[in-house]
Amino acid sequence: MDFPATLFIICGLPGAGKTTLAKNIEGSLSAVRMSADDWMTALSINLHAEEQRTKIEALQWELAKRLLSLRQNVVIEWGAWGKRERDAFRTEARALGARVELYYLSAPLEELFARIQRRNMEDPPIEWREVQKWADIFEAPAPAEMKLFDAHSWNQ
Repeated sequence: MDFPATLFIICGLPGAGKTTLAKNIEGSLSAVRMSADDWMTALSINLHAEEQRTKIEALQWELAKRLLSLRQNVVIEWGAWGKRERDAFRTEARALGARVELYYLSAPLEELFARIQRRNMEDPPIEWREVQKWADIFEAPAPAEMKLFDAHSWNQ
């Protein structure tokens, strides 16, 4: 089989629908889904433990690159909050011969917070001020950045 793998980067804040989209891609396109939340939950690590999250995401990225080199589709659903991070994923994946698609999911902050509260996954629960802080930190992809990714990339 001579086809390139695709790296699917799912970008957005908590509650935007990243996991739902990532699972749809995983099932429909035979992709391996990389979810730090899933690994942290399986290892009984608090989802707010940033140092452990950083280490798990680094391990998942190394595994993702190996899978891409083996022509296996990969979905990253970490949120990819910064342009520099998305640039690195795109550059490294393309160096392995992979296509790279970026999916940016967004919703009004009030809707994100309501979704987070409904899913009731976090312990301790996420507070409104945290969502506001995250929105200030998050670097949404601009149209010029979206054009750097392969044709199926989109912004919702």
